[in-house]
Amino acid sequence: MPHYVILWNWTDQGIRSLKDSPKRLASFRAQLEKLGGNLVGEYYTMGQYDGVVIVEAPSDETIMSILLGNASKGNFHSITLKAFPLSEAGKLIESI
Repeated sequence: MPHYVILWNWTDQGIRSLKDSPKRLASFRAQLEKLGGNLVGEYYTMGQYDGVVIVEAPSDETIMSILLGNASKGNFHSITLKAFPLSEAGKLIESI
């Protein structure tokens, strides 16, 4: 299943409603699981990004749909990276 690393930052609205963030994460997790995905890890971070979420999702379309729906609520901006586990990357490298 494809993996994704999502780097996110609060918007002004999102940081003002900081106390609601655990509920928003629970909703994100439920949406992801309903569509066959899995939340691998979530972290609040210091530095350039306010947080990192690592997920597995059945497809690019699935994760894009979930992210667009959640981003449209105005609480965060994100950058999504498609990630390849070392086992998959190794197979790709061997084929070169």
